[in-house]
Amino acid sequence: MIVAVSLACTPGVDWAYSISAGLKQRSFVPAVAGLCSGYVVHTALMTAGLAALLAGVPGLLGWLTIAGAAYLLWLGVTTIRSWRGASFSAEGGVVQSGNQLRTFLQGMGTSGINPKGLLFFVALVPQFVSPEAALPVPVQSGLLGLTFVILAGMVYTAVALTSRKLLASRPGAARVVTLISGIIMIGLGTVLLSEQLLPLLQPAGA
Repeated sequence: MIVAVSLACTPGVDWAYSISAGLKQRSFVPAVAGLCSGYVVHTALMTAGLAALLAGVPGLLGWLTIAGAAYLLWLGVTTIRSWRGASFSAEGGVVQSGNQLRTFLQGMGTSGINPKGLLFFVALVPQFVSPEAALPVPVQSGLLGLTFVILAGMVYTAVALTSRKLLASRPGAARVVTLISGIIMIGLGTVLLSEQLLPLLQPAGA
C-alpha cells in the first residue's frame, strides 16, 4: 500500500497529463479515466502472466518502450504547440474543450507506457504475492493492481482539480504549467528513447 501511494504521488508524466487536462479540458474525468484504464490493462496482463512474459522476451519490451517514447514525444510536442492558444476563465474554469474519446485514449496510452507503472506491475507486485496465501496468485495480483489503480485515480483527480482551482484564474501561470507539462513529456520520451537506442548505436565490443 505504501509503495503504491508513493508511486502514485511521484510527479511524472501522469501528473503532467493530469495537470494539462485539468487546465485545457472542460472535464478532466476522461483523462483520469484513461490513465486509470491504462493501469487496468497492466493489471489484466499481470494477472494473466503476460507481463512477466513480455519482460522475459529479449528485445520485445525494448521495442515497446521505443514506441512508447515516440508517443510521449508526440504528446509533448502537441501540448507545447497548444500552450500559447490555451484559454482559461476564472468563472467557468476551462473554456477550451476537446474530443473526450481522444482524451481518454491519450490518457490510456500515457499510463500504458509509463515506466512507473511497469516498475510497479513487473518488478514490485510479484514481491508481495505469496503462493502459500489463501487466495490464488492471480487473485492476489489482481487485487494489488486494482488497489494501485484506485489510489492513482484519487491522486490524479486531486492533481487535476487542484491545478484547475489554483491556475484557472491565473492564465499566465496556467500557460507556463502547460508548457512545463509538455517539456516533462518530451524529456521522459527522450530519456526512454536514448536508453533503448544508445546501446544499439555503440560499436560492437565497445
